[in-house]
Amino acid sequence: MKNSPFFVNIVIHGKKMNKFSAYLKREPVMSTALVLAAAAVCIVHPSGERILACINIRVLAQLFCLMLTIQAFRSIRVLDALAAGVLTLCSSIRVLFFILVGMVFFCSMIVTNDVALLTFVPFTLVICRKADSDSGTGVVTPHMTAVLVVLETLAANLGSSITPMGNPQNLFLYSFYKMSPADFFGVTLRIGIPSFIMLCTSVLYETRNSGRIEVHIEKVYIEGRGKCSIYTAVLIVNLFAVFRIVDYRIAFAVTAVTAAVCNIRLFLHIDYSLLCTFTGFFIFTGTVSDIPAVSDFLRSILDRPFSVFAAGILSSQILSNVPAALLLSGFTRNSRQLLLGVNIGGLGTLIASLASIISYKLFKIENENSRHTDYFRIFTVYNFIFLVVLTGIVWVCECYV
Repeated sequence: MKNSPFFVNIVIHGKKMNKFSAYLKREPVMSTALVLAAAAVCIVHPSGERILACINIRVLAQLFCLMLTIQAFRSIRVLDALAAGVLTLCSSIRVLFFILVGMVFFCSMIVTNDVALLTFVPFTLVICRKADSDSGTGVVTPHMTAVLVVLETLAANLGSSITPMGNPQNLFLYSFYKMSPADFFGVTLRIGIPSFIMLCTSVLYETRNSGRIEVHIEKVYIEGRGKCSIYTAVLIVNLFAVFRIVDYRIAFAVTAVTAAVCNIRLFLHIDYSLLCTFTGFFIFTGTVSDIPAVSDFLRSILDRPFSVFAAGILSSQILSNVPAALLLSGFTRNSRQLLLGVNIGGLGTLIASLASIISYKLFKIENENSRHTDYFRIFTVYNFIFLVVLTGIVWVCECYV
C-alpha cells in the first residue's frame, strides 16, 4: 500500500501543502492581503478590467526596480565595504554609536529601511562582540548592544521616511497622490529634522559613561568595481523614474536587462511577497471602494486632516504602516496628513514597521541563549517616547507653521 503511486502522490502533495502553509505563516501580512483581496472579489464580483485597473503598475514596477538594484549592490558588498571602512574610525563607544546610527539613518533614505538594517545590524552585533573596551567591562555590554540595535531601528524607520524611495509606503503615496518633490520633502522633513535631533540626543544620553574601544574588523573589498559603476548608473535611472524625470517603463527595462546580463541570480533575491502584498491590498481597496456604504463611511471618518493623521498612526500599530497607507489612501485626499501619519506610525509596536521585526530577528539569532526581555523593554520605551514626542511636534508644525 505504501509503495502504491496513489499513496506516494498523497505524501508528496501533503509535503507541498505543509511547505506552502509554513510559507504563509512566515508572511502573515501578505497572507492577509491576499485573503482580503479574494474576499472582496467574491463579495463585489468586479470585472477583470476593474481588477486590473485597481493595481498600480507604476508603483509595483518602481518597487521591483529599486529592490533589484539594491540586491545588485549587496551582491558586490558595496555597503559592507562602506561600513567596514568607516568603522575603523571608531575610538570610543560614543563614536561607535554616532557612526552606526548616523549611517543607518542616511543610508536608509536610499537603500530602504529594511536593507539598511539587514546590512548594519549584523555588523553591529559582530563589532559589539569583538570590541575591546577600557570602560571597565572589557566588551560592549549586552545592554548597550540592545540599545544600539534599537536606536539603529529607529534611525532606519525615521531616515527612510524622508525620501520617496526610503520605504514602500512613501513610494506608493508619492506616486498615488502625484506629489511634487517640493511638496513631498516639505512634509517629510517635518519628521526628519526633529527625529535626527532626538536620535543624537539619545546617543549622547546612552553613552554618557562610556569608555574607549578598539574595533577589530577585517577590511571588506568591493567585488567588481566595473559592476559597481554600472549599478550606480542604473540606480540613478531609477531615481529619475521615481521623480518622474524618466518614464518608469524605461527604468524597468534598463534595470531588468542589466540584471539579466550582469547577474541573473539577482532575480532570485527579490522580496516577491512584498509585491504580492501590494497587489492584494490594491485589489482590496479598489474593490471595496466600489461599495457605496463602505466607501461613504470611511470617507466620512477620514474627512478631516487630524482624523487622517490619527488613523495613519493608530492603524499602523496593528497592521504595520505599509498596509495602513494602502488601505487609507483610497478614502482620503489628505495626502500630507496620511504621509505623516503612516511614517510616524512606524514607531510604537514591534509590528508597526516590518523593518523593526527584521532587527529583532537578527538580535534574537545572535543572542539565542540570552533573555530578550531587555530588548523588548528598551524597544518599547524608546519607540513610544519617539512616537509621542514626534506626534506632538509634527502636529504643532502642521497647525501653526
